[in-house]
Amino acid sequence: MTDRTAQLIACHECDLLQRDIQLNPGCYASCPRCGAVLYRNATDSVDRTLAYTLAAAMVFLGANVFPIFSIEVQGDRSAITLFGAVLSLWDQGMRSISLLVFLTAMVAPAVELVSITYLLLPLKLGKVPPSYPLFMRVLQFIEPWGMVEVLMLGVLVSLVKLTHNFRVIPGMALWSFAVLTLLLAAAAASFNARDIWGQMDARWKEQAPQ
Repeated sequence: MTDRTAQLIACHECDLLQRDIQLNPGCYASCPRCGAVLYRNATDSVDRTLAYTLAAAMVFLGANVFPIFSIEVQGDRSAITLFGAVLSLWDQGMRSISLLVFLTAMVAPAVELVSITYLLLPLKLGKVPPSYPLFMRVLQFIEPWGMVEVLMLGVLVSLVKLTHNFRVIPGMALWSFAVLTLLLAAAAASFNARDIWGQMDARWKEQAPQ
């Protein structure tokens, strides 16, 4: 018999309306018309996402503190950090590119990491962070703008070209950005917005005054 009290949901691919059902841990629900995955019951999504995010935050700090690479010419070595590269582009008149790199490679990943930590760390401790709907929407908005992998591709292409004329030494930040790309992808894959919304709403109702 159909559960008339179950919440109605729409398939994000074909818009077919159907009723929400309870799933066993590790299982997922798919649309009967187009086969798209509607949602999963990932019981450990908070723990895994929080672990990946905290690790990514530490790597992100290292990626912005240490040099990306150094160039050695006739015994003189010059190193540059990501923020130094942003300032250099700005000083050379390429302000739109400088601003784009700053926003997509520094601001967007930082906001994403702070937002996920703000949401999941209190939830892990059994609390509900204030204004959590706002941070969920900020996370949804900022996620497409984080382009660390594009930065990595650009740096690697530049390194290949520079090696024809200079001795190029990869810096700690270059390896950090490579690890950061993997950690951000892992955090995004394990983040289950439906599960987070459900846990937040349940905790909020428990803590709300009767």
